[in-house]
Amino acid sequence: MVRTVRFHELGGPEVLRLEDAPIAAPGAGELLIRVDAIGVNRAEVLFRSGRYIEDVREFPGRLGTEAAGVVEAVGPGVAGFAAGDRVSVVPAFSMNDYSVYAERAVVPADAVLHRPEGLDAVGGAAVWMPYVTAYGALVETGGMRAGDTVVITAASSSVGLAALQIADRVGATPIATTRTAAKRDALLKAGAADVIVTDEEDVAERVLELTGGRGATFVFDAVAGPGVVELAEALARGGTLFVYGMLSGLDTPFPPMALMSGRAMRSYILHETTRDPEALRRAEAFVASGLRTGAFRPVVDRTFPLEAIADAHRYMEAGTQVGKIVVTVDH
Repeated sequence: MVRTVRFHELGGPEVLRLEDAPIAAPGAGELLIRVDAIGVNRAEVLFRSGRYIEDVREFPGRLGTEAAGVVEAVGPGVAGFAAGDRVSVVPAFSMNDYSVYAERAVVPADAVLHRPEGLDAVGGAAVWMPYVTAYGALVETGGMRAGDTVVITAASSSVGLAALQIADRVGATPIATTRTAAKRDALLKAGAADVIVTDEEDVAERVLELTGGRGATFVFDAVAGPGVVELAEALARGGTLFVYGMLSGLDTPFPPMALMSGRAMRSYILHETTRDPEALRRAEAFVASGLRTGAFRPVVDRTFPLEAIADAHRYMEAGTQVGKIVVTVDH
């Protein structure tokens, strides 16, 4: 039996329970991981509350797709891993099938990466989802390169901060947006070339001003909702608007066809990269290279112990963090 976070009904953070639950030996293609740190993501908040892209299949439900720890056992047919390896688990599976909010977890080996030297467990639980999400959309899919301009909404999120660093590394110009001026200085320090405060400024007008009238090559949007129309107005001809989140909780319209002529809008989900072995291999190499050189610096806003998992979810829902929320596990 291992301590495991479960929920027996949909609801707020109060439905989360830390309970003793059985754990099986790893099967074919699986690894048993001692979990040392867990990356908290908005997907878990949505899954727990019944607002995710897939429903909870049965109760008690479990949570978590991102963690760092040590391999304890290797299932049949798994190559490249051995007991004692320091690893990270990346989001590449359904929470109906696997979960990592626990002291130990069985996970598919295809969702596990070796942790680069010098990266501790907290960093190992904070790095992959943000950087692979931003890389997968902007570089792998979009082909972002030197000289491009990218507008990054919800830029103080872990993904937003990763996108700032990735844009800087490839020679693109990152423009961050934030609702209020409270996070402006933090975003400039994090690498934004400019910051647009959406409560005070017209996004499209400001982007056109900053780009000499050309517009942005990419918009990387976590908010969705009606605001995508204004974001589309900020796009250059040939530009792409990536929608990868739904923080607004509102329906997202397709901008007028006349506006989108010569421009593209598409959704992006992390599984497009993490469930494609070759794309994940390229993402791993890109992120590991950035970590080695110091170009990538995962930002952790705050850590919580596993016993305070409900507080970690409440903190995420408050939306005041700058960077990643990580839960640590004592053994």
